[in-house]
Formats: sequence, C-alpha cells, structure tokens
Amino acid sequence: MPHVISNVLERFDPDSSFVPVVFDSPHSGNVYPEDFAHSIERIHLRRTEDAFIDELFEDAPRHGATLLCALFPRSYVDPNRSPDDIDPSMLQGAWPYRANPGEKARLGIGLIPVKEPGGVVYDRALSVEEACRRLDDYYWPYHRELEQVLDRAQQRAGSFWHVNCHSMPALSTSVSPEGPGVPRPDFCLGTRDGTTCDSAFTELVERFLSNLGYSVTIDDPYKGAEIVRRYSDPMHGRHSLQIEINRRLYMDEASISRNEGYRALKADIGRLVETICDFARARSGPRQL
Repeated sequence: MPHVISNVLERFDPDSSFVPVVFDSPHSGNVYPEDFAHSIERIHLRRTEDAFIDELFEDAPRHGATLLCALFPRSYVDPNRSPDDIDPSMLQGAWPYRANPGEKARLGIGLIPVKEPGGVVYDRALSVEEACRRLDDYYWPYHRELEQVLDRAQQRAGSFWHVNCHSMPALSTSVSPEGPGVPRPDFCLGTRDGTTCDSAFTELVERFLSNLGYSVTIDDPYKGAEIVRRYSDPMHGRHSLQIEINRRLYMDEASISRNEGYRALKADIGRLVETICDFARARSGPRQL
C-alpha cells in the first residue's frame, strides 16, 4: 500500500530489493482543491498537467526504486518552482517572505501560475493568506517528503540517482520561453548544463533512448528547474536528472486521453527504469539498514 498524504502526494516504496533510485512526478496531480477558485475553464488547467506520467513510471517499485507522485495540480502551486519565484503584484496584501520573480514568474507560470496557454487563470488578485496556505499545505509537504526519501536512499547506499519526471507539449506554447509553435524532441534530459548529475548517468539514459529510436536532446528546451537544482550534488553522490517526454508519444493533448502509442511507450519506460536501477545497483556502496 502506498504512503498517502491526503490530496497532497502518494509514495510507493520498493516491493523488491532496494536500490538508491527515486523517481518523482511533481506535475501529474489532478486532485483540484476546493478553494482553487479559478476563473479559466478547468480543461485549460488540465492540459497543463503531466497527465499519465505517474502511470508510465509505476513499475519503479518493482525494480527496487521509490516513486513519489504529487496529487495536487501544478496550476494550483508548482513544486518545481523556487519558493521565491512569485510576483507580489499578483497578491492582495504584503507578501511576508522573500520575493525574487524570475523568468517563469514574468511569463505568468511561476510558483503560483496566473497565466496558462488557455488564458488568465484568475479574475482577481489572490489573498496573501490563500497563497501562504498553498505553500504550507501542499508545496512544503511535497518537498519534505522528497527530501526525506532522497536522504534515506543516500544513507543506505552512499549515493542516490534521482529522476524528476515530466511531460512536454509536442509544440511549444504561448508561455514557452522560445515562443509558440516550435516542435519538441521525443525526450529532453535536463542537467542544468551538466551540474546536477554525473555525465555517465545522462549518457546512460540518452544512449538507451536513442537506441530505441527516440530523438533525445540535453538541456534543450528544458535545462531542469527547482527540484533537480535543489537536491543535486553530484560531487557528494547526489545525482538528479530531469526527463521530459513528448506528449504526442502517448496521449491526445486536446482530450487528455491515452493514444495508440501509450502501451509501447510504457513498456519502453519500464525497460528504462530497470536499466537505471541496474546502473545504480552496480555503483552504490554497501547497504546500510
């Protein structure tokens, strides 16, 4: 049975021999909180979900890895953004914390998104109280759980290999940095210019996917965001890799439904998971209980 924090996350622990591998899916959540109160039609928010990514990686525990999945939607509060990536002008009242809005916030897709490809999310300014509640009740619990899982893996094996799992639209959108209409590769691996994991880990994943016939890029168009930045430290055995999967491979983006490619891609992802777990098992230290 998974470990569940109601409406926040599910954690699936290994059901076979432990390996220090963690997969997390921070954007596949589709449990919409009652206090969301968005004005945009729900379907536009649903199209920003990394729909089915949690399912594509669900075999991870069978190979000895841990899988962590958010239940809340990224459009409510985004766990893959820095907690200070917020524009205080979107709020009614004084923001009590440090604010350092970056490129994502300027595009309207920062810590609490206010703009999506379908339009403006709210017809009002959010209160400071509701913004703080989203961080306290959803954002920070997800990060605490992920941090604990990663730390436990390193304590047991000396190192960890972490894959931050996402999907991307087949074409860039109006809130994409490169502008709308740019075709995406099948997979994009994000390493923040080689700083979040050992190159051997990136090369393993790139080579495996390329050998299956997929097109793979590194750090283009996605370099990796807050989660891999925050938890990686390859010099001390903490390896984090962001992976983006082109949605056209497995779903209809308009209807948010699995397409005819879903089953084949899921089988390939299962093989990728097994390969990563074998890689980590060969490189981890003595098991510590």
